[in-house]
Amino acid sequence: MTDTTPLPIRFAIVGGGWRAEFFTRIAKAMPDRFKITGVMLRDPAKAAAFSAKWGAPAVESYEALAKTDPEFVVLSVDRMVRLEPLKALAELKLWVLCETPPAPDLASLMEVWSLVENKGLRLKVAEQYFQQPLHAARMKVIADGRLGKVTSARVSIAHAFHGVSLMRKFLGVLYEDTTIRARRFVSQALEGPTRDGWGEAERMVPTKQMLGEFDYGDKLGLFDFTDVQYRSPVHSHRAVIRGERGEIADLEMRTMERFGHPLVQKFRREGTGEDGNLDGFALERIYCGDQEVWQNPFPGVRLMDDEIAIALVLQQMGERMRGIGRGPYGFSEAAQDQYLNLMMAKAADTGETIRTTRQPWAH
Repeated sequence: MTDTTPLPIRFAIVGGGWRAEFFTRIAKAMPDRFKITGVMLRDPAKAAAFSAKWGAPAVESYEALAKTDPEFVVLSVDRMVRLEPLKALAELKLWVLCETPPAPDLASLMEVWSLVENKGLRLKVAEQYFQQPLHAARMKVIADGRLGKVTSARVSIAHAFHGVSLMRKFLGVLYEDTTIRARRFVSQALEGPTRDGWGEAERMVPTKQMLGEFDYGDKLGLFDFTDVQYRSPVHSHRAVIRGERGEIADLEMRTMERFGHPLVQKFRREGTGEDGNLDGFALERIYCGDQEVWQNPFPGVRLMDDEIAIALVLQQMGERMRGIGRGPYGFSEAAQDQYLNLMMAKAADTGETIRTTRQPWAH
């Protein structure tokens, strides 16, 4: 990806929690690319602490935030209270990059859609999972036609709308209607670390597994996620993507590119800072076999995979502000992910088979 935007990209933040600090870490790691113009927090003490930690001026109103001259505003507050800031930012005609999901339920999604359609809210959504290096590499292989037409995708990687987004991307579906069957399963599992690290002792905890089937007629999506997976080192993330000519299973691709000669290739990460290399520890590229299928757009910067994806979202948002490209995830796709997630939960709660219907954002 070639970055042709003048730098740095300027953005402000509403919110100052754990998720907001992903954006601040990225800006701190790449000050030549990103600049935080200001942060808005209702609590003066929290605002002062956040400002001191990250060097971004703290303000107490949306109007004051607008005066810091951001190109866009990152909205990183709890999903249950996003409508009020979205309305305020729409009034100020500010572009918004909203954390996922844009709303917690269907009624709220409709309200946000009304803001976009009728009140001029200029909204993008910070959905980053499909841009994480390994997922982006898998999607490059799919886009190159190595699997032929993709017919099924089993995703056990991320919860709720994130997992649904990946499933849709792998299948190549957008707003098509689907038939959903789902169930929940509760069991005991070893507790993994939290955001604050490991607990004081080993213990078993109840864990909830969501299983969902999305039947698109000629394509099948399978959602499988257990709530201990994210941080647990003994619960892996898995993906099986099947096509007419082969499949991707986790870190391996199997294809029949020439009849009678099956090919098995591995996804392999290559970086700096290992085996005597002194350039600093950083991911550079991903290969599938001997083909490069992903290259780091921020070479030499020490970021974890999720931060690379979020930095890409910020860059794409900045490019959109400067008339380059369409920007990151639009509200319509994010709303569809959340709609499908809500319908999956409804199917699990009721035991019913649910047929989705086309929503107003689906165009």
